[in-house]
Order: sequence, then structure tokens, then C-alpha cells
Amino acid sequence: MYDPGDAGYEEEFDADAMAWVRGVDYVAGWREAVNAGEALAEALAAAGVDVSGLMLRAETGPDGAGRVRVVLSAGAAHQMAALVRSAADRWGQAS
Repeated sequence: MYDPGDAGYEEEFDADAMAWVRGVDYVAGWREAVNAGEALAEALAAAGVDVSGLMLRAETGPDGAGRVRVVLSAGAAHQMAALVRSAADRWGQAS
């Protein structure tokens, strides 16, 4: 399991890194991004992708929606692309 406390996972919420809009729940979006990042890292590891150099950053957009920034090695990106192509082929969605 990929633990957000592991190296390469940035989970700190930086309240000063953005302009705030009254009534937008940025913390909920950020928390969702943390959860989505954990799920993505775990799925990639379970699929055999080398996640040793994986870096994830949870953040929110101006509308409060969660975002996950992903940085991975070129080799891991090739592995991930192959997985997505394989899944698209199985689902009949390959172009």
C-alpha cells in the first residue's frame, strides 16, 4: 500500500499558495485529491508499475475541485501508457 507519508508524496495543505473565494470548500477538494492520489499510487503499484520515483501532490483548483499532480519517471510513464492501452483494448475503446 502506498502511504502518503512516504517520500515523494506531498500532503501539506498550503493555505497561502492561492487566492481564496468566500464559500468555496478548498479543504474538501484537497482531501479528495489526497485520497485520489493514494488510490492512484496503490493501483499503479498493484499493476506492476515502478512507483519508486513517483511523486504526487494534492492540491485544489480555483473552484475548490481536487487535483493531483503526478510526476513519474519516463520508464514508469511508458508502463502506465501500456496499461491504459491494454485496458482500452479490452473495453473496445482503442482508437
